[in-house]
Amino acid sequence: MFTDKDINYIKSKDLTEELVMEQIECFKKGFYPLDINRPAKINDGIKRLSKSSIQAFSEMFEKVSISNTLLKFVPASGAATRMFKQLFEFKDYINKYPNASDQELIDNNHKDALEILSNINQMACSNDLEKALNKDNLSIDTCLEERKYAQLIEHLLEEKALNYSHLPKALIPFHPYSGHSTLALEEQLIEASQYACSEGIARLHFTVSQEHLEKFKDAIASCSQRYEEKYNIKYEVSFSVQKPYTDTIAVDINNKPFRNKEEQLLFRPGGHGALIENLNELDADIIFIKNIDNVVQEKFLSETTIYKKALGSMLILLRDKIFDYMEMLEDGNLNNDELDQIRDFAKEELSIDITPGFDAFFEIEKVDYLYNILNRPIRICGMVKNEGEPGGGPFWVENDEGTLSLQIVEQSQIDMNDEDQKKVALSATHFNPVDIICSTKDYTGENFHLPDFVDPETGFISRKSLEGKELKALELPGLWNGAMSDWITIFVEVPAITFNPVKTFHDLLKKEHCI
Repeated sequence: MFTDKDINYIKSKDLTEELVMEQIECFKKGFYPLDINRPAKINDGIKRLSKSSIQAFSEMFEKVSISNTLLKFVPASGAATRMFKQLFEFKDYINKYPNASDQELIDNNHKDALEILSNINQMACSNDLEKALNKDNLSIDTCLEERKYAQLIEHLLEEKALNYSHLPKALIPFHPYSGHSTLALEEQLIEASQYACSEGIARLHFTVSQEHLEKFKDAIASCSQRYEEKYNIKYEVSFSVQKPYTDTIAVDINNKPFRNKEEQLLFRPGGHGALIENLNELDADIIFIKNIDNVVQEKFLSETTIYKKALGSMLILLRDKIFDYMEMLEDGNLNNDELDQIRDFAKEELSIDITPGFDAFFEIEKVDYLYNILNRPIRICGMVKNEGEPGGGPFWVENDEGTLSLQIVEQSQIDMNDEDQKKVALSATHFNPVDIICSTKDYTGENFHLPDFVDPETGFISRKSLEGKELKALELPGLWNGAMSDWITIFVEVPAITFNPVKTFHDLLKKEHCI
């Protein structure tokens, strides 16, 4: 199937011919949908904490985390292109219909784009946009008065001026403040100072694309001192790029390796699931995971901070109890009452479905079983009430052995043509806003090898095209989906105020982001 040239190219990406063949087999056999047993709900897989409990957990965070190294992990390599879809479509429309009235624009589904431009002076980008327009003897006000909407969009998004559509989201101005504006990247720094700080050091790790790495470093260098002085801390910021060996081969519609016009094999990024390799390289006791665009202006940050600290305290206390039990199990000298106590803890506190045959096990079998189910990475995931926002949902998923586990499941992993599965999917009450806190070390202090806990059968195949030819692309198990499938997973309800993503440029007009 592969020429010598192909094999050399495969090796250049730190891949092997055998692994590429395994990927091609995935295209041939496809991926089976998950078997969702029921949605996780309050008191059935999702914990709901009282306000007093949240406050108490939050207040104890400084004490329980004092001997832990804290770090914030931010996937930030994604391009901002999709943020501006509404503006690109609006520009195409007004170029086609230059005399269309504002009402006609609204009637043709361009209301959001019109609102963006009408309120552009209130947004964080306004000063930069004004400077870019001035170079061409234009201004925001004159463009609005004369309805030169295309000029505004071009200076905002295209290469000749600000070029926002070709930047990662992290480097887009998000929030206006008195006298300055902040990038999404800066808001992550500000937020980290509130809860991801140990011994006066706030540690962050950003996954970035290689082409923008220097811009990230420049952005950090230009703003970090301001926040270090403001919060009396120091920042340690590190970066990584997606590993070349996590790229996946593309195939044609007949599952043969796709080749471009130069007859070279085509490899594509394996999706955010590839970042499990980046996460695996980090050395910290507690790791907070949050998407780059889920930030708010500082005045709205207190609610987020309270819940981050509360969930952090929960994780540390549960982890420490797991470690105590692990040491007991390692010793092996336990009676049945002690083994039952550990079983009950795993079931009630960690939502682990205990195999029905447990009571019939010999004591040594119980020790081995409990050791294996507890000796895993741990994550606490915030869950927001489902109010129509996109995102993976919390479900009880049944495996081949008939036991259940808590999983974050995307709709693409569910057979929506199966009426029973569709009914279960649509009855979900919550979704995951990628608000996750992790413990990735075992009870001896060694880092788990996180790829060992990935479910390789939870990948995804999508249809794409290149150079006029249709192709199929393979995405690896998602970072918070199949890539964490075999983690100990606890779901906790968090309020909607902690979830403020910026998926479109119009979202920046919401009160959490605008003046």
